[in-house]
Order: sequence, then C-alpha cells, then structure tokens
Amino acid sequence: MERITISLEESLAREFDALIERRGYKNRSEAVRDLLREHLEAARQRETAAGYCVANLSYVYNHHERDLAERLTALQHGHHDLTVATMHAHLDHDNCLESVILRGPTAAVRAFADALSAERGVRHGQLNIVSVEMASSAHTHGYRPRGAARAAHLHLKPKD
Repeated sequence: MERITISLEESLAREFDALIERRGYKNRSEAVRDLLREHLEAARQRETAAGYCVANLSYVYNHHERDLAERLTALQHGHHDLTVATMHAHLDHDNCLESVILRGPTAAVRAFADALSAERGVRHGQLNIVSVEMASSAHTHGYRPRGAARAAHLHLKPKD
C-alpha cells in the first residue's frame, strides 16, 4: 500500500469528517479510497463504452399501466444474454420496484437499460455499472458430482 498526504482547507476537512461519520467509515483513508474508486469508475465509463461490465438496473413502475409488466418481461427475455437475475418487490397496491442484475458488453448493457427505462410507465430508472476484466477458468468450486466434467466458466474481476 502506498501512503499519500493531502492538504485540505479546514472547512472542507470538517465537511469531509461529517460525511465520514454519516456514512460510518472507520477512518479518512477508507473514505478517500472509496471516493477515488467511484471517481475513477465514472471516468472509465465516460471515456470508453467498450469493455465488459456487471450492472444493476433498478426502477419503479405502476403494475396497472397497460401491458407494462409484460413489456418489461419481454425486454428481459429478448436480452437473456445480458440478464442474470431480476428481483421484484411490491411497494404498495400500485407500484413495484425491480432490480435487474446484468452482465455483458458495456455498450449493450447501457442500450438495454436505456430501452427499459424509456418504457412508458417506468420511473426512477437508475443504472449502476462496474467495469470488469474477464478471465476464463477451467477449475471447479466445491462439490462436483462424480463423473461430472470440468466446466469452463467466467470469472469477472472488478477493475480497481
């Protein structure tokens, strides 16, 4: 680990310490590391649409909206190569929150998220993307039934 030193105006340092306390960080270093990662990831996302990512798309919608639930499901099935899982929660008698875990080429994930969020009746769409490096692996994890073949699978390592 490399040590760096920064100087801050007193008012900025107080404001930063208040943020650290509100968010429950144990120290300034952890908070600075998270801020740097967040900023670097945002810059990476602005500079390049290429590459591979994992992402979470969350949105709220009124399930009474004409055919909306069916359209959303059809969009996810149409992009089954990107869609890993969907979690659905009922907020009240009318509104639902869904969270869709995605993985794939960053440009395709963004295009899917934009299309789904643009559906009439979808509100509060938010996409969180994490750039990853892909590595193929031919090993197994844990239990493997007797006689089962070794299956190659992807490891997705978040970029620092």
